[in-house]
Amino acid sequence: MMVPPVWIISISLILSGSIVFGDVLRENNEIDAEIDVTSLSSDDHTRSRRNAAPPSWAHSAADRTKCTNITSYHTAPATEVDTRDRLDSLRRAMSNNGLMNKNGPIEAYIIPSEDAHQSEYTADYDKRRQYISGFSGSAGVAVVTRYKAALWTDGRYFLQADQQLDCSWILVKYAPSIAQWLNSELTRGGRVGVDPTLYTWNAWNRLSKSLRNGIKLISIQKNLIDAIWPVKERSYEPNSTIITMPQRLTGMSWWNKTSKIRKMMKNAEVDAMVLTDLTDIAWLFNLRGADVPFNPVFMSYAIIEMNRVRLFIKHKTERLSNPNLRWHLGLVNPDGYCPNIAESKCVEVVDYNRALNEIDRVETLPGINKIWVSPKSNYAIVNSILEHKRYLLDTPVALMKSVKNPTERRGMAEAHVKDAIALIQFLTKLEREVKEGKYWTELSAANVLEKYRREQPDNKGLSFGTISAAGPHGAIIHYTPTNITDREITNKEMYLLDSGGQYLEGTTDVTRTFHYGEPTPWEIETYTRVLMGSINVAMAVWPVGTLGRELDIKAREPLWSVGLDYRHGTGHGIGAYLSVHEGPIWIGSGVSQGGDDNALMEGMFLSDEPGYYEDGKFGIRLETILMVTKAKTKHNFGGDRYLTWEPITLVPFEPNLINYSMLSQDQRKWLNYYNERCLSVIGNELKRQGHLDAYEWLRLRTKKISEAAIFNNSNNFRAKWTFIVGMIVTIVLSM
Repeated sequence: MMVPPVWIISISLILSGSIVFGDVLRENNEIDAEIDVTSLSSDDHTRSRRNAAPPSWAHSAADRTKCTNITSYHTAPATEVDTRDRLDSLRRAMSNNGLMNKNGPIEAYIIPSEDAHQSEYTADYDKRRQYISGFSGSAGVAVVTRYKAALWTDGRYFLQADQQLDCSWILVKYAPSIAQWLNSELTRGGRVGVDPTLYTWNAWNRLSKSLRNGIKLISIQKNLIDAIWPVKERSYEPNSTIITMPQRLTGMSWWNKTSKIRKMMKNAEVDAMVLTDLTDIAWLFNLRGADVPFNPVFMSYAIIEMNRVRLFIKHKTERLSNPNLRWHLGLVNPDGYCPNIAESKCVEVVDYNRALNEIDRVETLPGINKIWVSPKSNYAIVNSILEHKRYLLDTPVALMKSVKNPTERRGMAEAHVKDAIALIQFLTKLEREVKEGKYWTELSAANVLEKYRREQPDNKGLSFGTISAAGPHGAIIHYTPTNITDREITNKEMYLLDSGGQYLEGTTDVTRTFHYGEPTPWEIETYTRVLMGSINVAMAVWPVGTLGRELDIKAREPLWSVGLDYRHGTGHGIGAYLSVHEGPIWIGSGVSQGGDDNALMEGMFLSDEPGYYEDGKFGIRLETILMVTKAKTKHNFGGDRYLTWEPITLVPFEPNLINYSMLSQDQRKWLNYYNERCLSVIGNELKRQGHLDAYEWLRLRTKKISEAAIFNNSNNFRAKWTFIVGMIVTIVLSM
């Protein structure tokens, strides 16, 4: 048989390709026709107290499906928390002009999620919003009036909140804002109570300016939730051991860090700096604790002056009994005082409860004309400083912390290797046993994975609660499995696993989505589109000075192109044995109201995590930690320098869910590079440690993608058959 001419092969391949892409388009159109694309705006069912026409966002508890015509709380789902007695107690406290509320009656009370340091994860002792509402998600604000209770949270938690809130509560989605709601609910001159330590200066002022009709924010010094929360039902105040971090892990001593900060203070012409963020303080002093879940921090404030450094901690006497901590801070005795107040290598330790008074006194000291304080600090702290002495600007510590030094970069890479070893061993076991029909659930998977992580050297626990979500639970973006919600992991539906660990060297956060059976064409397409977005971000090259949010469109474009999207950011910063969500950098749509809008810089670590979610069906998220590094570009327009990413997470994606024909040539090239790196770095380590079954699991998922393999992809039957048809046509035409 003679070889067909080139022109015949070309015509045949074009014909074959047109069939493939025509089929793909028809599949997309057929699937899109089944998607409900109705408006996301809230229903309009209720009238305001003034009997005026209801605004378009008016809500009531009856708007929630399970609360429509409800007649008995005995039919409530097991996940729901009955908060009626708690709300009654709070409303009495709001009206009481006595021991519980010395500020006089208030018509509304705001309960945020955060502690006095605006921590993302709070100690059980500080979970006031969860206590009053029953909603356990990490983000949200509750507002209680004399007659109503409402909860605001973001799209990650809509399903979870609806399941946990009882029918005393209104769940607000998208609109109105808290200010709009209060303006419509309260009469003229209404008083809204807030604990000033739990609201940032920025948030307080934004809310205050948005209130109308003489409605005012009132600073409630004694927290009303604390007043009604029975001691026997509340956890103890945290008192973890504070550990010191050696310079071999931090790369810089705390006194060198404070020296750099003092130079910045001098340039800004300020005389003192107040720090309130727990991760900033832990990083600055090279200390770690465990006062809040998952983040290795301790409750503290700090004041830096040109010749004095003070650290305010809880349980001072008990903690300073540790000689290692005293030596690290340059203290001779456990009283917390420096032998010489101007000693550059000594930190004065003061009781935490004195922080507010000491900050108030700093401005009266000779030579203190300006005090640097972040507007993200709590309102009580900022308000304690005279207005003309405030230098209101984000402190430089957060940005310094986000740019990892060479030692921290090596540590982060080491932590992610350890984490990949643990995760791949677990995934090998999970997939094998699920396919064998053995019984696995979301909780058992999360518990076994934690065991694998804790076996790794220098593991310090989890970096957040594992999101182990089977089937429809994957659509709850920040789902947490419980004994009540625990669902079996099978080969019939998708499984989303978002998890991470804390290691002395660094913090990890990785998400992968799986299907251990036969996924549907729609599941394959949506997974592939999410993967395309993830790769788009990872391949990006940009000039120095580019903001993280400017890369967001790269992740969403493969979804947007067919009318899909996801309701969360695309990326967040991550700490070096610190917070799993670290500012002041991010990748997302819109503009940050918190001021975290900084350019990406070499040495920063961020997540790359697009997703797609269908309520009641499945969820997909792919999260890889990337490090900003220098890019080698062919040209150098205008003398600008260019940056790109280096992947730090080394865990392969799920081939069973990838339609390779949808990927561009560049995307396939990047995926081959990534797979090769996973096999080279993690595969070699797995073999060295004797985990041969895990190595084989990894090897099978990191095979090189050839052009021919695209048409042999088991998930792309139409492409395979049209390729065969094309080759038959070629042979026939050549005869």
